[in-house]
Amino acid sequence: PRLVLTPLQDTDLPEMCELILDGIHDPAVMPFVRLWTDGAPADVVANALKSYWSSRASSTPDNWSVQFTVRRQGVLVGLQVLRGKDFAVTRTVGTGSWLGRLHQGQGIGTEMRSAVLQFAFDHLQAERADSAAFSDNPTSLAVSRKLGYRADGTAVVQRRPGERAVEQRLTLDRASFVRPGWMVQVRGLPACQAFFGT
Repeated sequence: PRLVLTPLQDTDLPEMCELILDGIHDPAVMPFVRLWTDGAPADVVANALKSYWSSRASSTPDNWSVQFTVRRQGVLVGLQVLRGKDFAVTRTVGTGSWLGRLHQGQGIGTEMRSAVLQFAFDHLQAERADSAAFSDNPTSLAVSRKLGYRADGTAVVQRRPGERAVEQRLTLDRASFVRPGWMVQVRGLPACQAFFGT
């Protein structure tokens, strides 16, 4: 109930880049598989912009991704991604997210994930939601536990060059979703329903 999520627009990008440059995570720790936050500020901004534009340009009804800006009292605090591949058949979505460091530790991560899960289960008729986090990312794993996800295996990946990391995969079905005491409100879906392959 504290947040408003809307699809990322180009007009959001200057504010988004400022939030990214203010910091998302401790530079000594890498929570992402893709190292887009490593490097000089100009490189980090370029990586972010390429990722956002590429994701938008490559989305189709068979393989879509929506990047939602997350705002609290009008202030941009992070990004929540919802994606689906062959969704009309699989009825499975995936999620990913990040928050600016100044906005962490306030329950926002749980609230924004809960919002997109309600959207997926109740409005898109998803049956399953998948996520993942590195085993040394207790904050992300705690959000998943709160919402009812269960462990779904692990993968060993190279995180930074020469650095081995264990990725914990997680899954959640509609019946196991631990719902909050509020309901998400959705506007504008009929106009873009076909985008989701439904």
